Amino acid sequence: METKKKIILSAALLAAVVSAYAQGNGQAGITEATNMITSYFDPGTKLVYAIGAVCGLIGGVKVYNKFSSGDPDTSKTAASWFGACIFLIVAATILRSFFL
Repeated sequence: METKKKIILSAALLAAVVSAYAQGNGQAGITEATNMITSYFDPGTKLVYAIGAVCGLIGGVKVYNKFSSGDPDTSKTAASWFGACIFLIVAATILRSFFL
């Protein structure tokens, strides 16, 4: 009976020691994951800026076509395309400053 208690106590002590060593590896893993995710922000921000530029060019062509055809709704279209471009640029900048 006494030997059984010693075996159970030894197993519990071994489990506690192993879990204590495993905690250090978890911290290193979280740090590595954080570094990997933050390294994606520069290319992601540049991609959003490029999408904003393409959106601005497409919007400019659409507004020009409406203006040339004499459509009275030109200012509404220009405001919506311009607002979309501004939103993309501001959203990318705010997300970058929030997470980095």
